[in-house]
Amino acid sequence: MHIKDLDLNLLRVFDAVYRARKVGRAAEMLDLTQPAVSQGLTRLRLLLQDPLFTRTGSGVQPTPRAERLAPAVRSALATLEQAISATQQFDPQQSSKTFRLHMSDIGEGRFLPELMVALREQAPGVRIETLPLPAAGIADALDGGQIDFAFGFLPTVKDTQRVQLLQDRYIVMLRAGHPFAAAARRRKGPGLLAALRELEFVAGRTHTDTLRILQLLKLEDRVRLTAEHFMVLPAIVGATDLAVVMPRNIARSFAAGGGYTLIEPPFPLRDFTVSLHWSRRFEADPANRWLRETLVELFSVA
Repeated sequence: MHIKDLDLNLLRVFDAVYRARKVGRAAEMLDLTQPAVSQGLTRLRLLLQDPLFTRTGSGVQPTPRAERLAPAVRSALATLEQAISATQQFDPQQSSKTFRLHMSDIGEGRFLPELMVALREQAPGVRIETLPLPAAGIADALDGGQIDFAFGFLPTVKDTQRVQLLQDRYIVMLRAGHPFAAAARRRKGPGLLAALRELEFVAGRTHTDTLRILQLLKLEDRVRLTAEHFMVLPAIVGATDLAVVMPRNIARSFAAGGGYTLIEPPFPLRDFTVSLHWSRRFEADPANRWLRETLVELFSVA
């Protein structure tokens, strides 16, 4: 085989299948049909005289030849993308680009209002879409261009570029005047943690660390409601004697309007970091760079 025989698009297909480990998922990442991706793989296999991927019960597995080839292919594609992007310009005032962001519903409440105010002034035609994804798929979605950025506490997301935005911690939020609040002020440390047994809780599936904290404290049997979305819970807390474990940053925004009391027990896994993640492949893209710098300027807390 000679390099002149190689179609660059075949390398894109190879890279997507290698990262996704599934032909169908790779087709989605490339915005191609599954047969087109399969045909591309067949052409590349013939050129390289290697099967490249073998089928498994859950997808495909790269061969040793593919494992050796993958880092060079990814590096070459990233170099080309950066070289092409370097000649492009991005004018936020004139752009109608759509940016896609991974964030939880808590993240939407924390970041979107301020972001949309800034975009109205700086980039009135730019559009934002949120696309929440499982943590296991975020890095591939960033590399594949399905999303542009991911916000959140995402310790399991690897191989991304990232910058820390803020430090936060989990607290308990109750309605104002809740009888537990006065007693809680007289308790500290382990005594306050033990007293949480007196409360009943609501929880949301979209913020799994809050459920994890309740499990570590053996309070699962005190959970009276588990909702799919987290941001409905403050309204329920405000109308009942139920409590919720939530990030302090968000809780303070609710408490500022009155009607809530915040308690800060020494939870296990209490402190966490919210970061902004993006792909190295698109780091030099002018639009990506502009929004990245805008987000850091808006939300980074030293």
